[in-house]
Amino acid sequence: MTLIEPGRAAPSFTLKNQHGETTRLSDFKGSPLVVYFYPKDDTPGCTREACGFQELLEQFESFDVNVVGISPDDVQKHAKFAAKYDLTFPLLADPPGRDGVPAACNRWGTWQEKTNYGRTYMGIVRTTYLLDARLRVHARFDRVKVDGHVDKVLKAAGELSGS
Repeated sequence: MTLIEPGRAAPSFTLKNQHGETTRLSDFKGSPLVVYFYPKDDTPGCTREACGFQELLEQFESFDVNVVGISPDDVQKHAKFAAKYDLTFPLLADPPGRDGVPAACNRWGTWQEKTNYGRTYMGIVRTTYLLDARLRVHARFDRVKVDGHVDKVLKAAGELSGS
């Protein structure tokens, strides 16, 4: 699958959050939404990214923008990660299926071939989507570098909300 282009409808999902509660994309209809895909809980880059969203969460909320993170980690790992860093926004579990592929990550185009130290493998390509209130892709942030990323997403969210 390829990444979703701006202007396109976001693919639906039904995933469990860190509390084991079912969360659907449609639950967020009516308000803009940040959906960020990250490789793994409690790793340096992923922790900085999650904590960055948490630090600016009130500002996102002031624009009526919700934030969710999605990774292939399971509910229990998400629960530990959220508790350890006081993360209050939903972390959604998209564990790999029988084919080894996390379904939502695949549909959103973030499950891709990666290369690290000469080794090629499939994994999550760090990507953030900003959806409008109709759950269409307003903006997409590719090849995310963690430092400064959340500020860029917040700026785009503010522009989307007209603030």
